[in-house]
Order: sequence, then structure tokens, then C-alpha cells
Amino acid sequence: WSCNVTMFLLALSFAYFAKALSGSYMKSTITQLERRFDIPSYLIGVIDGSFEIGNLLVIAFVSYFGAKLHRPKIIAVGCVLMSIGTFIIALPHFIIGRYEFETSVRRDQNSSFNPAPCRIHSPTILSGCEGESNLFMWIYVLLGNVLRGIGETPVQPLGISYIDDFASEENAALYVGCVQTISVVGPVFGYLLGSLCAKIYVDIGFVKMETISITPADSRWVGAWWLGYLIAGVITLISAIPFWFLPRSLPVAGTRLSDKCTQEQTSFIKHSPSLKHKYPADEHTSFIEMAKDFIPTLKSLLTHPVYLIYLCVTVIQLNSLIGMVTYKPKYIEQHFRQSASKANFLMGVINIPAVALGMFSGGLLMKRLKLNIMGAARFAFSTSLIGYILSLFFFAMSCENAKVAGISYDQHSAVTSCYSGCFCSLSDWDPVCGENGITYVSPCLAGCTASSGSGKNTVFSNCSCVGVAGNFTASTGQCLHKDDCDNMFPYFLALSVITSFIISLGGTPGYMLLIRCIKPQLKSLALGFHALATRTLAGIPAPIYFGAIIDTTCLKWGQKRCGGLGACRIYNTTAYRIAYLGLTLSLRTVSFIVCIPGFILLSRQLKKEERSAMDAVTNGGTELEALRKEEIVISNSDQSQHTSNNCTDRQTRL
Repeated sequence: WSCNVTMFLLALSFAYFAKALSGSYMKSTITQLERRFDIPSYLIGVIDGSFEIGNLLVIAFVSYFGAKLHRPKIIAVGCVLMSIGTFIIALPHFIIGRYEFETSVRRDQNSSFNPAPCRIHSPTILSGCEGESNLFMWIYVLLGNVLRGIGETPVQPLGISYIDDFASEENAALYVGCVQTISVVGPVFGYLLGSLCAKIYVDIGFVKMETISITPADSRWVGAWWLGYLIAGVITLISAIPFWFLPRSLPVAGTRLSDKCTQEQTSFIKHSPSLKHKYPADEHTSFIEMAKDFIPTLKSLLTHPVYLIYLCVTVIQLNSLIGMVTYKPKYIEQHFRQSASKANFLMGVINIPAVALGMFSGGLLMKRLKLNIMGAARFAFSTSLIGYILSLFFFAMSCENAKVAGISYDQHSAVTSCYSGCFCSLSDWDPVCGENGITYVSPCLAGCTASSGSGKNTVFSNCSCVGVAGNFTASTGQCLHKDDCDNMFPYFLALSVITSFIISLGGTPGYMLLIRCIKPQLKSLALGFHALATRTLAGIPAPIYFGAIIDTTCLKWGQKRCGGLGACRIYNTTAYRIAYLGLTLSLRTVSFIVCIPGFILLSRQLKKEERSAMDAVTNGGTELEALRKEEIVISNSDQSQHTSNNCTDRQTRL
């Protein structure tokens, strides 16, 4: 028994690791996908939410019917589907053409001369829009993510219910804590993989890197996003293998009775109220009978007041959490002016381990403190409230907006006159840094008339808008005024780690509250419906409306080759901070208000269960006393009969 439970625990942990790795890698590639397919944040939110749509399609049926079928094999099929979906996400890279980043100065491949940034004549309009249809390749990413969602569906509800059915009660919380912890270790490697791939240029091996004039810190840079999906797909495929060899069911811990026990004793122990939640449904129930029971069972679940309140609180909290986590790397990039690679690295190395440690510590504390349902609820609420109060300090951690002439730095009238002799496109985004410390949208808008060097080492000269006496040059890329940000960034990271640890302490107790607050026979369905509700009402909408609100803070949009808005190039950092943090904390405020009736209802339910248990003990005692009296009567009767028989034998012998 112990070996099989350990094997299942290891297999489930690895499956959790694989799905968490690919899921976090998806989060880490958000800015890369935005730039590669020239799409705004809200559309990235749709792609991110498509994973939950996949879950939504099948989760209720998988949770209900899967719990009565061969759970390990259903999990194995899910892992295979996840890996196929991950490979489909990477597919567009091998179909789409080479990435051409937005630039105002394109060097002629057949010419050795550097083109002049200042055009004397009006620029010619590109004829034809070949390659524009390639930008719709993001639909493959969406479809692959839907398939990933379908494949991930059985892993959580069937895996957790399998452990809870066959592990001893005192170990169940620790096992769930271990699995949840591993699922948080997965994102460490996911974000590290994202960091590594973000450093590598998207078309590595097919272009000469010395001709690329942008760096990983540039808002037009696209890393090798596709490479990580191939790696994640292989890992997910491997995770499916162990589940094919695991049994459908196991002996229940603590109830493997020796041969000395009679059939009546076994039956009595099996139907004991203290062990009733350990016994799964009858394996031989027919499919039609299960289908008939589905609606009444679901109705019974949805009329449970504590479960409904718990559902509401977690849906609101997860809206806040999912929106925050999805756009946190982007927030670090835009607000603190870090590269995508560094933002992903910090998320993986600093933030995620704090969450993993918090979740594991929460499970350990629950076991050590022997928390009951009310204790677990209070513990989860307290940690969430402390994390909320600490999160308010994020508002004070601000950076100044980058100085960009004509956008965030008002120098419009002066700039307009200095490039009046050039035909400059106002829609281009090809930033250069003047010697005066101000960023210009393009070399043309900086009034530059000549250039030298190539790639990242290109220097523009005779820039009339720069206006520094004796030195009118500008270099490629934005100016890096990061002094205020560099001083504030360590404090942001430290507070982020502390709040992540404290909030995640309540993760495992909160999850065990979900399992213990409902009837044992509803457990699998309760877990499945909880996952369904959170994915529908949090996983799908949160990235979309968070992305849409972030889009409103954009100062400069990129342009697609054939017109139309592409990805955002620069944001108003102050507005971004207020929108991002304000929305996150507002949602959590609402969740705390909903908790109040939840505690009242939970307290009433526990008192009612306690009274029922006392009545059962009283009734049980009365029945036991009656049984004892009956045994005494039968025993006396047997004894008297035995004495009578002995007397008769003696008389016969005499």
C-alpha cells in the first residue's frame, strides 16, 4: 500500500510540475507574443484565458465520471493532450516568416552605405501586404492553449481526490501540501526557461546578429519564445508515463484489517462515520445510473451555503491573483525598466520559491497545530489580510516616466521646428537616445541627417533637435534613466517576497477547508465544480479585463506593416501602477467583505454537526446497552440449557 501511494504521489507531483512549468512559461512569454504577432494586451488576455476555456468544456464531466472510472489512466491521457497542445503553440514559428521589427531606417541589403535618417522626399508606401496574414498565426497559439486546458482537466480533481481517498487522514493534508508545493516549484523552472529564451533572438541561426540593431531591453525585441514550448511539451509527455502503470484503487490507510477480524467487524469499521469519507464510490455502478444521479448530486452541492460562500470568496481572490501574476513580469519590465529576461528570472528565482515555501509551511502548520475546519478558515483569512495590508505599500514604490520627446516629455513645439526639413513618419517607433538625455521616437524626429556604424553600434549625427553644443549625436535605443528605479527596485522585490510568502501560507489550509466542509460523496464533484467556477469566472475574464485596463495607459502604440495598431511600445508608468495595483487590491477588499457571512454560516454548520454527532453517540450508546442485555439473556439461556443437559446425562448414567 505505502509503495503505491508513494508512487502515485511522485507521479502526480511530476504531472503538477510539468503543467505548472508550461503554464508559467506561457505567462513569461506574454510580451514576446504581443510583439511577435503585433497584438494588444487584452488579446493576449484572450489567449491566456483560452486555457481555462479548454477546462470549462470538460471539467464537470471529467470530475464526476472520472472519479468512478480508472483515475490514473484518465490523468495519463490528459498529460498526453497537454503535450500535444504545447507543441501546437510553438507551430506558428515554423510557418510564419522572419521577424521584421519596426524601424524608420532600413538598410539596403545590396548597399554598403548607411541610409540617411532624414528623408527629403515623402517616403514611398509599401506595395502589397504579404506577410500580414502571418500575424493571425496567434490563433494557433490560442487553439494549442485550449487543448492544454482540456488535457490539464483531470490532473487536479482526480489526483487530489485519489490521495484523499487512499491516504490516512493525518497524512492527507501533508500530501496535498507536498503536491501543491511541487506545483509551485514548476513555475520556478518555467520562468527561468522564459528568462533564458527571452535572451535568445527569435530567429537565431537564420539571421546575422551583428545586423540586428535592437537589444533585449528594447520594446521591439522578441526572444526565442517557441523554444521553451518545445521543451515544455517533451517534459509533459514524459509525465504521462507512470500513470499507465498505477492501479485503479488502493487499500485504505488504517483500515487494512488482519485475518483475525471477522466479517461483521470489518463491515462495522468500514461504515464508521470517522472513516466514511475515505471510501470511493462503488466501482461497478453503471454509466446510466451515474448519469441519472448527476443533476440531484449537483443540486445538493449548490444548495450548500458554506460551499457557495467559499466559492464566491475564492473566485474574487483568484481574479485578483490571476490578473496580478499574469501581468507582473510586464509590470516589472515597464515600471522598473527591466528586460523581459531579467523580469522572468526574478519571478522564477525570488518570487515563486517564496510561494512554494509558504504553501508547504501552511500544510505543515495545519498538521502540527491540528487545525479543524474553523481553525483552517481563520488561518487562511488572517494570512490573506496581513498580505493585503502589506501590499498597500506597493503604491509608494514609484518610478518617473521615461522622458520621450513629444510623448511623455513636452518639447513638441521645439521638436517640430528642428526636423521641419525632413519628411518624418509620426507613427514610427525607432527610439534613439540624444546626448541631452532625452529619448526621441525616431532618428528622423531627432533631426539627424547622417549615420555611421551598423547594428547596435549605429550612431546618428548632425541631430538638430538634440541641441547640445558641439555634440549633436544620438545612439540607438531609449535613454536609461534608471537611478530612481534602481534604488526602489530592491525594496519592491523584498516586499513582493514577504507578501507572497504570507498569502500563500493560507493556501493549503484553505484548500483543505474546501475538501472537509462538504459531504464525502460530493468531494470529487465539489473539487471539479470549484475548478470549473474559478476558471470560468476568474481564469478567463481576469487576464482580459486586466489587459484592457493596462492598454488604456499606453502612450505610444506600434504600427503594423499595413496600418492598424500593433503592440504598445511605451506606457505611462504612473497610470499603469495605479490601474494595476488598484484593481488587484480592490478585488481583494470585496473578497474580505464576502468572508463575513461565510464565517457565520460555517460556525452554524459546525454546531449543527456537533449536535448531530452527540445525538448519534447517545443513540449508539442506547443501542449498545440493548445489545449487551440481549447478549446476557442469550448467554444465561445457553448456560441454563447446558446445566439441564448435564443433569439429564447424569440421571441416564445412574
